Amino acid sequence: MCRSKRTEQFKKRQVGILGGTFNPAHLAHLVMADQVGSSLGLDKVYLMPSNQPPHVDHKSTIDSKHRVKMLELAVEDNPLLDIEKSELEREGKSYTYETMKILTDKYPDTDFYFIIGGDMVADLPNWYKIDELAQLVHFVGVKRPNYPMESSYPIIWIDVPNMNLSSTDLRKKIAQGCSVNYLLPENVLHYIQEKGLYRDAL
Repeated sequence: MCRSKRTEQFKKRQVGILGGTFNPAHLAHLVMADQVGSSLGLDKVYLMPSNQPPHVDHKSTIDSKHRVKMLELAVEDNPLLDIEKSELEREGKSYTYETMKILTDKYPDTDFYFIIGGDMVADLPNWYKIDELAQLVHFVGVKRPNYPMESSYPIIWIDVPNMNLSSTDLRKKIAQGCSVNYLLPENVLHYIQEKGLYRDAL
């Protein structure tokens, strides 16, 4: 009995991290986070908006307060999902290694599962301090059609319904006055309309 209690007492939390600009957050983001969290039995999955992604040329995004608010609306009805704001608070370029070093130092009682699309797995060798990062997190690869399930790094592969959605396409649709019904959570869509976001996104 005592041994069982001790094991339970020192059991680490299992937490997923899904990064991105979330400009805007859409249903594919939420499905990915929820499916990975449920499949792996994670305690929580945090959607982590980046400040300035290092792997692409700098592109202007809407103010982070809008991206955070849309994420808050998107996850409010799902107790599995939450938001991690550390990259926004730190500012500058969002290197995954630096972020996860901070989080693992801050939460030594937590095992982190870093979620990436299967299309990103092949690029892992080019990530900043990838070998050090691989010591800090478990990589979770979301299977994608026509992308090989191969990597020199350990990957936990998860099947998730394939939803061919991108924030870029949604911004263009909104700017063109096209319907994005059922592609975004309804409360997120209402927020975009209320604030007049993405009208000049072309």
